[in-house]
Amino acid sequence: MDPRFEHIRDWIFDLDNCLYPASTGLFELIDERMGAYIQRLLDCDAVEARRVQKHHFHTHGTTLAGLIKHHGVDPNHFLDDVHAIPLDRICRDDRLAASLARLPGRKLVFTNGDATYARRVLKAIGVHDQFDELHDIHASSYRPKPDPHGYELLCERFGIDPAAALLADDMAANLKPAKELGMTTVWVDNGSERGSHARGDHIDYQIHSVGGWLEEIIGERE
Repeated sequence: MDPRFEHIRDWIFDLDNCLYPASTGLFELIDERMGAYIQRLLDCDAVEARRVQKHHFHTHGTTLAGLIKHHGVDPNHFLDDVHAIPLDRICRDDRLAASLARLPGRKLVFTNGDATYARRVLKAIGVHDQFDELHDIHASSYRPKPDPHGYELLCERFGIDPAAALLADDMAANLKPAKELGMTTVWVDNGSERGSHARGDHIDYQIHSVGGWLEEIIGERE
């Protein structure tokens, strides 16, 4: 193990566009279903639905958070609907599975999605049996990353010592609360974020692929 990570006991990973390549475009399918959901909810056209969707996303962290606050949407109904997508765009990642299997300590998924969808995706990637715990948007009281509340609930729920934990996420902003808690942070810079993102003090490491990075820090097989 790379000595820089020997103190890590809990390895925490985001799911979407992090454990699988952003180039799969999987979230585009979810995005389309969110737009259609809002059209039905508000009886509006696609343009207005898009405006509402993105307003809530940028204001509240997720579209769901805004819909709950302003429209009283049932989160279970919304999540079941928008996550009803085929997963044929995702390929098995045996390289990632092998690296996770060799990684010492607990491995957790921390996602703004829900557990049912997350488990489907993990199975499609072929890594579902490599993770010990999963913390979803329900467990975060519908306060999505980067709201610090979800991070605090995650640590409390699983007895995580932030000083011995690492978070890898493709959204740079999601790493800031983790860093403030004392976690080691890894930005998976794989193109999922548009625009320029300055390397701030809240980002310890910048990588492009979780599987490739894990191979590098774990080292060669004996």
